[in-house]
Amino acid sequence: MDLTIVIINYNTKKLTLECIDSVYKSNLPYMFEIFVVDNHSSDSSVEAIKKHYPNVRLVENKENVGFSKANNQAIKQAQGRYILLLNSDTVLMENTLAVMTQYMDNHIDVGAAGCEVLLPNGKLDQACHRGFPTPQASFYYMSGLAKKYPNSSKYNGYHKSYLNMKEIHEIDCLVGAFMLIRKETINQVGMLDEEFFMYGEDIDWCYRIKEGGWKIIYNPTVSIIHYKGASSRKKPFKIIYEFHRAMYLFHKKHYAKKYSIFVNCLVYAGIAVKLGLEIAKNKMKK
Repeated sequence: MDLTIVIINYNTKKLTLECIDSVYKSNLPYMFEIFVVDNHSSDSSVEAIKKHYPNVRLVENKENVGFSKANNQAIKQAQGRYILLLNSDTVLMENTLAVMTQYMDNHIDVGAAGCEVLLPNGKLDQACHRGFPTPQASFYYMSGLAKKYPNSSKYNGYHKSYLNMKEIHEIDCLVGAFMLIRKETINQVGMLDEEFFMYGEDIDWCYRIKEGGWKIIYNPTVSIIHYKGASSRKKPFKIIYEFHRAMYLFHKKHYAKKYSIFVNCLVYAGIAVKLGLEIAKNKMKK
């Protein structure tokens, strides 16, 4: 088995079926298996997957265990040399899997790789190309300096948009929507940290992968489409809370010991203020 593809489903029946369909339509000269881990959906997703794709290995959870734990459930059973985390709201281009798998075969020092992730409007999903969220990089991003100086390596450490986005290059963080990881790398650095319910687990994994001495590569020669939720849509409180909780967890785990109490307090205060603003903003949406 060359490739294990892991898709987490939670009430996204139509999108998940389209995602699986794009996998089977891929021009992939490798042996692969598909896991779908369902987090107790109520939209008849499980029945639809069983009906249309009986060869998919389906894990049916009795509750929503979150993104990290659900992925780990499949990774523990995975037979592939490579593991692909693939969001249910994505559609693959025909040659994406073949090109990315071949790239990993040809570059044995690469622990994880991602492709170009495009939004439905054709613009880049910036989450697929990131630097680590150090206090400095995060400040420049939230203050607007990163947007004002997109070509500056000093001010744009968050998304690193100053790099050539049309060439293959090393990067800090990929996005969990499409992350191809070498099984050997997982065996060394461990699986996803289940303390992260959703959000942040991909950044934490990338941090540990690089600490383990592996390269992380952004390969824009191939792409996927990522159907993210519309920005104007009202979000459940759980999503907003977990997004900001992930910020806190990541800083506490990887940066708190590297910075002074003063800096740490500023970071935690900034996260709390941002959480409050997001909650207020969300309440105003229709």
